[in-house]
Amino acid sequence: MVRAGRRPIPWHFLIPALIAGAGVLLPLAYLGLRALEADPRTLAELVLRERNLRLLLNTVALLVGVLLGTALLALPLAWLTTRSDLRGKRFWTVLLTLPLAVPGFVGAYALLGATGPSGMLEAVLGIDWPRPWGYWGAWGVLVLFTYPYLFLNLRAGLLGLDPSLEEAAQSLGYRRMEVFLKVVLPQLRPAFYAGGLLVGLHVLGDFGVVSLMRYETFSYAIYLQYSASFDRVYAAWLSLMLIGLTGGLLWLESRLLSGLSFSRVGLGSARLARPVPLGPWRWLSYPLLLAPVVGALLIPLATMLYWALRFPYENRVSVSEALANSAQAAAPAALVAVLLALPLAYLGVRFPSPFSRLLERTAYLGYATPPLAFALALIFFSLRGVPFLYQTLALLVLAYALHFMAEAIGPMRSALYQAPPRLEEAARNLGYGPLQAFLKATFPLLWRGVLASLALVFLSSVKELPLTFLLAPVGYSTLATQIWAYTSEAMYAEAAPYALLIVLFSACFVGLLISQERRR
Repeated sequence: MVRAGRRPIPWHFLIPALIAGAGVLLPLAYLGLRALEADPRTLAELVLRERNLRLLLNTVALLVGVLLGTALLALPLAWLTTRSDLRGKRFWTVLLTLPLAVPGFVGAYALLGATGPSGMLEAVLGIDWPRPWGYWGAWGVLVLFTYPYLFLNLRAGLLGLDPSLEEAAQSLGYRRMEVFLKVVLPQLRPAFYAGGLLVGLHVLGDFGVVSLMRYETFSYAIYLQYSASFDRVYAAWLSLMLIGLTGGLLWLESRLLSGLSFSRVGLGSARLARPVPLGPWRWLSYPLLLAPVVGALLIPLATMLYWALRFPYENRVSVSEALANSAQAAAPAALVAVLLALPLAYLGVRFPSPFSRLLERTAYLGYATPPLAFALALIFFSLRGVPFLYQTLALLVLAYALHFMAEAIGPMRSALYQAPPRLEEAARNLGYGPLQAFLKATFPLLWRGVLASLALVFLSSVKELPLTFLLAPVGYSTLATQIWAYTSEAMYAEAAPYALLIVLFSACFVGLLISQERRR
């Protein structure tokens, strides 16, 4: 047995954890080897292409623009729902979180279906709003459908602040706005960094929105290069460049967080801040609150319903087939992800050490890797290492499980922290082996965490588009791929029922988030 500190790590947890780590690292390592197969002259031409600079500028411009847009939207919304005397704060919080139920590519479909000639706005309201192609279309959709990640982090940060610091600053003569800028805002930096990291990873890994809005970034270019060229070396280099951008974002977030400390010195729990009266600003706050609700909920739902009424119902068989295919891939992927994540969570809680933390970070590396780059790595690895898996449902299930394994770790780790380790020790004293003691004493206490992990991975797999595009068997269509295929051909009525179904699945995910927040 390998030792963590003074206690030996059981092999029946160590081996599955090593397999999970290898499942993430081996394809990525092979992607690097595949990219280096080019001769030096060809390699220089691939890396130094002018197109790569344009892709880099486009990707960074979209990343910075979305981060600024989400910050400008999420910060006042978080303040209104935590620090003001706004009525119905819980109601507004739920409404402002619900855009998470609409995947970005579904939001892009809804925006395209609502605008332009014969769009929903023109047909119903007579408003001929031009379709927002390019940068601003991608920017608007990504801001509307990713701001809740930053909103939830900022809201949690504001609720956790001790108001005594603000009261002390006011007693020194600072005005309310000066207190917010000099006292409150600096303490929200961890929330900004955490939420901004989630938003940034979504922007860098996005394929559906940028492809539908015809804005070329690294993700879209990887797909075009892979699907339109027999030379996959350039696609491999584009993937490595995108992974480098993601790694740079993770490094920047880590550097910004290093050395920060905002913990209180005193004992006891922090008091709740007194609500700030909005006064005459109250009526100006409602348009701000309603803007994302209208843009990310009402217009998309109205668009989907409008086009669903025009759906050619002779195609209803294809809808049921796509729904069955989505569930057929997502259900086993959720199970495999939980089986891989459980040993990692167990080692991290019961045997904390640099080694167990490294294994756990490996799982998060798979989640942070942009989906198209991860899919391409699995393609290269399967073609050379296990060719019988190429373009099979098994490879798609494995890709879902490895990519979303990090989502399964969190709920099970929380459940393990609440399960007393003495129960396993008592079972061992009764003569049970390590695995039997875990199954009889600890595992029955983890069912809530296991169910939450299964739900998270299942719903994420149903919504996943880039992995499905590159790895699904030929002719295997899911809800996500059907939405993208019909929308890219401007067949909005045909895409409507698929969009409604995937939003229904995603709404379950948001309900899970809200229920967990209420429990906390």
